Amino acid sequence: MPSIYYDRHADIKVLKSKTIAIIGYGSQGHAHARNLHDSGLKVVVGLRKESAFWKRAQKDGLKVMTVAEAAKIANIIMILIPDDKQRTMYDNEIAPHLKKGDAIAFGHGFNIHFGQVVPPSSVDVFMVAPKGPGHLVRRTYEQGAGVPCLMAIHQDISKKAKKIALAYAKGIGGTRAGVLETTFREETETDLFGEQAVLCGGVTELIRAGFDTLVEAGYNPDLAYFECLHELKLIVDLIYEGGIGNMRYSISTTAAYGDVTRGPRIIPQSTRDEMKKVLAEIQSGNFAREFILENQANRPVFNARLKQDSEHPIEIVGEKLRKMMPFIGKKLK
Repeated sequence: MPSIYYDRHADIKVLKSKTIAIIGYGSQGHAHARNLHDSGLKVVVGLRKESAFWKRAQKDGLKVMTVAEAAKIANIIMILIPDDKQRTMYDNEIAPHLKKGDAIAFGHGFNIHFGQVVPPSSVDVFMVAPKGPGHLVRRTYEQGAGVPCLMAIHQDISKKAKKIALAYAKGIGGTRAGVLETTFREETETDLFGEQAVLCGGVTELIRAGFDTLVEAGYNPDLAYFECLHELKLIVDLIYEGGIGNMRYSISTTAAYGDVTRGPRIIPQSTRDEMKKVLAEIQSGNFAREFILENQANRPVFNARLKQDSEHPIEIVGEKLRKMMPFIGKKLK
């Protein structure tokens, strides 16, 4: 069998007699629940009684109940709430209701890999992780396509965990685009590294550094915003569509020359060395430990950093400019 799986490799009938509980109805939760429901599967949504999503899920035509009630009746429980909330909810509202032969599923491997959630040996444990935000998982499904997914098996008690995981991936549209098999460790560590070093941490710091450099040199902050933030989407889209080579083919010769000659000066060996340190912190569990302790202390550092960054001039300039561009900022359904 291939390491990348498509529709022909998955049999959704494996899930026909099962009840799937989606725990959470945020970005990923609403997409998984609605896609599985539209694929003809029996789905319930588990939420806290006071959840703001309760009425929304009902309006979407789904059966909603408390997390404990959902765990009691479900055969497959997909946990799609934030990482820092999973352990408490699992211990208090899910674990007491697990039955032999059930399956616990995750959209990210953090809590399994770092031992925050430890399922009993009587249940299957798998992961199906779409490589895209929930609104995209939903939109592409409605269009007859899908978002690529990662799949991993942590515990295979039934000897059918892989078939169940592939069927689940098919139910949300993942096998239309391709499902790559991996492990909980590999998914967790690469995901955290990508977020911290490139996609979120790396990009946001690079944007602010570029903006600050131009503004400190006396250039118009509005122009600095356009050059260092606004146009980023155009470049990322070109890379997304055809790789770095496609981007360099599509931009001007001047821009491409500046890319290949100046880019390595912006990301020198010292930055690469720092990336290795960030990865080592993830692999050793130091980042997970820090993150867990931060949440236990009610996020003092995290909240302070968010507030500080929200007051950066690029946020103030950006808010003003986006109001002048009505095609930007439309809320995603």
